[in-house]
Amino acid sequence: MSFLPNYPADAINLQSVRRALVIKLRHHGDVLLTSPVFQALKNHAPHMEVDALIYHDTRDMLADHPAISQLWTINRQWKREGIEAQARGEWQLFRNLQARDYDLVVHLTEHNRGAWLARLLGPRYSVAHNHPKHGALWKRSFSHLYPHPKATPRHTVELNLDALRRLGIQPTPEERRLVLVPGEVAEQAVGELLAKHEVADKQFIQIHPTSRWFFKTWPVERVAELCDALHAQGERIVLTSAPDEREKKMIEAILSRTTLPPVDLSGQLTLKQLAALTMRAKLFIGVDSAPMHIAAAVQTPVAALFGPSGDIEWSPWMVPHRIIASNHACRPCGNDGCGGSKVSECLTTLPVRQVLAAVQELI
Repeated sequence: MSFLPNYPADAINLQSVRRALVIKLRHHGDVLLTSPVFQALKNHAPHMEVDALIYHDTRDMLADHPAISQLWTINRQWKREGIEAQARGEWQLFRNLQARDYDLVVHLTEHNRGAWLARLLGPRYSVAHNHPKHGALWKRSFSHLYPHPKATPRHTVELNLDALRRLGIQPTPEERRLVLVPGEVAEQAVGELLAKHEVADKQFIQIHPTSRWFFKTWPVERVAELCDALHAQGERIVLTSAPDEREKKMIEAILSRTTLPPVDLSGQLTLKQLAALTMRAKLFIGVDSAPMHIAAAVQTPVAALFGPSGDIEWSPWMVPHRIIASNHACRPCGNDGCGGSKVSECLTTLPVRQVLAAVQELI
């Protein structure tokens, strides 16, 4: 009989963990990519209560997640309200977390708050990424540290799940899927909105060309040309964006260049409604952004344009997709445009025909 070593040797006893806190203090897409962590923890220890600590503005990414018991948030507005308001908010949050008496803390970012919480909350187990830049204080704050790949990139979902692997939990392929629940209220609102525009479920392509980082976006002329080409093929197009003024102006510039304007829902949807809309689309076209990850979470096929960001680390996860990228030897550089110019040549030079080819393969 073959011998299988018990690796890691310091794997935790899940039966002794009553409550766990998972911390992810990053942007919307980053938070959504942690959603499999909660499901895997709950599946491997059904008795466990699993909580999340995230920024308040990203709460819709995890709200209604079936494996999350409590969703705690940090409101970045506290700082703007003055030191007293911030102190009250921080103290109340800490008291709430302390009252939960966590046995396990899983810290998934580089934020120092996770190290302090791991010390102050006193869990039996705590795990975080072991990065060379971290000092002794960080390393002593956690009972377990896990490495990132030294030479080759790895998808962000797998990096998050590596925290669980370090504790002795091996997620199954099915447990690695993203989880996002739009909710009945959002689904009803979107259903009414589409009916108003006479757009049927799975009979339209959603294009979300914007990003909070404009160096990740495709030129408006190309987006408009793509809309016209898809219209010529008989496709209904729905354009979306965040309510940010810069993004809405980009949509206006696109619409001004189209021959037959698409249905414009830019700036009109909450994040939950955006997810409900994307769930009804037959295809999502966009750039590396949170809406792209939302599309993957609701299992809508994705055609994704990538420029300076890495598609291995950030590609649409566990969903049919095509990556549209240039063959520039310098990409992915991770810079905010060529030479910091906010303009990424690896994106601006991508031809419409390359996107159309990806669309045809997917539909």
